[in-house]
Amino acid sequence: MNKFKFTGAAIVISLISINATAQNNEKPAYKDNEEALKTWYLKDRATEGYFGISLDKAYNFLKAKNKKSKTVLVAVIDSGIDTTQPDLKNILWTNPNEIPGNGKDDDGNGYVDDIHGWNFLGGSDGKNVDDDSYEGARIYHSLMGKYDGKTIDESKLSKDELYEYKTWKKAKVKVEAQATEAQNNIIMVGWLKRDLPKSDSIIKLSMNKEVYTGGELETFEALTKPAARAKLIMMAAFEGFAMKSATNKEIIEELNDYYSGEEKKANAIMEAPEDYRGEIVKDKYNDFNDRYYGNNDVMAAHFMHGTHVSGIIGAQRNNGIGMDGIADNVKIMMIRAVPNGDEHDKDVALAIRYAVDNGAKIINMSFGKSFSPEKKWVDEAVKYAESKNVLLVQGAGNDNENNDVEDNYPNRNFINGGTAVNYVNVGASSDTSIKQINSQGKEQKDLVAYFSNYGKKEVDLFAPGYKIYSTKPDGKFGFLNGTSMASPVVAGVAALILSYYPQLTAPQLKAIIMKSVQVPAMKVIKPGTEDKVSMAEISQSGGIVNAYEAVKLAEALTSQKTKKPVKPKVIKTKKG
Repeated sequence: MNKFKFTGAAIVISLISINATAQNNEKPAYKDNEEALKTWYLKDRATEGYFGISLDKAYNFLKAKNKKSKTVLVAVIDSGIDTTQPDLKNILWTNPNEIPGNGKDDDGNGYVDDIHGWNFLGGSDGKNVDDDSYEGARIYHSLMGKYDGKTIDESKLSKDELYEYKTWKKAKVKVEAQATEAQNNIIMVGWLKRDLPKSDSIIKLSMNKEVYTGGELETFEALTKPAARAKLIMMAAFEGFAMKSATNKEIIEELNDYYSGEEKKANAIMEAPEDYRGEIVKDKYNDFNDRYYGNNDVMAAHFMHGTHVSGIIGAQRNNGIGMDGIADNVKIMMIRAVPNGDEHDKDVALAIRYAVDNGAKIINMSFGKSFSPEKKWVDEAVKYAESKNVLLVQGAGNDNENNDVEDNYPNRNFINGGTAVNYVNVGASSDTSIKQINSQGKEQKDLVAYFSNYGKKEVDLFAPGYKIYSTKPDGKFGFLNGTSMASPVVAGVAALILSYYPQLTAPQLKAIIMKSVQVPAMKVIKPGTEDKVSMAEISQSGGIVNAYEAVKLAEALTSQKTKKPVKPKVIKTKKG
């Protein structure tokens, strides 16, 4: 999965605007107030002006009701986590039945020294999977000999064979289309990747700083032509990812990852992808009973994504460090199953089962892909979580696609029929005061993030996912964008509700979140288009998650003070 949205058109826009700025010696006409934006997604629309989740009002309500909380364990299935992050280290789950570092499986769960969770992308020798291939390419090549150029009578195929064949046909179309698009992207960003290291060196000398952010670079006055050009090139990368709070090191790393991913897609049509995972993990992948593989290194590589996600949910509140997470009484269990590429179904299924078996009541899944060849394994894991009363929360994806039409996995729809009732799918919202540069390179200010997937049936609700400030590795903090950030906002709200109302079931928890959304009166831009629609046309609930309305509804439901259904609150807003 592409963890962070990259907008190639933003490169062109930023080059034009930055070049014009250099020539005219003027400041850009628009500049985000990043200090004010650090907490926008937590604020209340009516009293603070941002279309956030009204978190302070929720806590004030709970305090007025004299509510006491119980600790909720939230599992984060992701790329890894910085266990030394000062705002996270005190809220990490520690396995109470495991003795750290003794090399034994003290609790008998099959995973040795699983102190803060487990890494299904690791080898017993301590090596870890970092880069991986894309599922479409894996399917396309693994089944090419079976189906390519053959006449297949679908009526004679079993149910499993028909699913496999249809999956292969979709993969063939997708891989061919992605290869063409990726070749164009490589051309567009190739020069940027080539020039970035040299430009970074020039900027470091000019600023006399080894580490700088995009925001610092934006205000830096370049006094020489080489420095001005270097600034233009570096800012193109920061703008491309909409990550001006990232450091120069982080942005170079992200661009290299993006370029590497596009190379994989471009080459996928010609050659089978390397078995990155199999070479390190060394399990019998096709045998689901071979499940006790991996290692306990939940940091491993590329753990910025999981660190940021975890902070949104539960970074330690009121400690004077960095930022405050949404839930005030949680523990975070990290389960590493998301590489720099597409995750594998077996790892996802086992990650869900591990979380459930070790006491998690909410599971955040900020990942997704277009194909799921072993979906039956994941379906069984989702059903298992459902049977144990565990809520699953997932990001809808960052491709401005309609999930009612385009496949996005995992999902709540079982391959053999039926739908999980413990599953929440989340699109990304923004605020009308925040500038976005959409995929066409145009500026827009809207309640929906331009990149967010949507769907009247498949996407349940929206949550803030643009300009979200949270924890980063090495004690840092910064903004990231994506439904990857919207999902933990909902997971955090769910954890907050459950900690104060622990008697709620997973279906009740979902119902409360869905029925308590803020429903905007204004229309929004359907992602990927210029069409104005109501939010009800692109999601089931038609609204944005709201912590205050949710805890009020939870209180009403659990106290039995009312039997009448509570309608979603409509927040009247000005058009714009």
